[in-house]
Amino acid sequence: MLNYKIPKKWLILLTVALISALLVAIASSASSIYLYGSTTNNIKADAAIVLGAAVWKDEPSPVFRERINHAINLYKNGSVKTIIFTGGVGESNEPAEAIVGKNYAIAQQVKAADILIETQSRTTHQNLKNALEVANAHQLTKFLIVSDPLHMKRAVLMARGLGMDAHSSPTPTTRYRSFQSQMEFLSRETYFYLVYLVFKI
Repeated sequence: MLNYKIPKKWLILLTVALISALLVAIASSASSIYLYGSTTNNIKADAAIVLGAAVWKDEPSPVFRERINHAINLYKNGSVKTIIFTGGVGESNEPAEAIVGKNYAIAQQVKAADILIETQSRTTHQNLKNALEVANAHQLTKFLIVSDPLHMKRAVLMARGLGMDAHSSPTPTTRYRSFQSQMEFLSRETYFYLVYLVFKI
């Protein structure tokens, strides 16, 4: 029986090749996430699904407010007839994100009858899954997903993975303005995007 031993230099070359391939995959994913977030679909849909974000007491955080304002603009210009707010309770002494979003939108002259909410989700996937259940109960089938630009590719991928007719509608402005904050957000999104591609979670 032959006892063949792989030369050390080939092991080194294989390791370098694997690391290089991983780095290329990361860089390619980060680039596609960045570019995807800069495109907007000017289409009409049944509803805008606003992905949850932090609230400060009973007010939306700056990040959440950007998302809500964008959904309100879509509603007022006729791109959607319904807004679905998502997000549960982050801190025990705060209201659910979706409720804060709804209250803010009503104060901006969005009709309460045109707002739907789900208040149990804590993650992007849960946001979308729960929103779909709410939408199905109201015969809504086509959606604009509203979130920050760098969040869009993963969110839309998840939505379509759930069988949704989903389209990207990133906020035109973002609270992640500095180079450092954008790179931190992009790094985090790239990691979660690759995790979703592999594990579907």
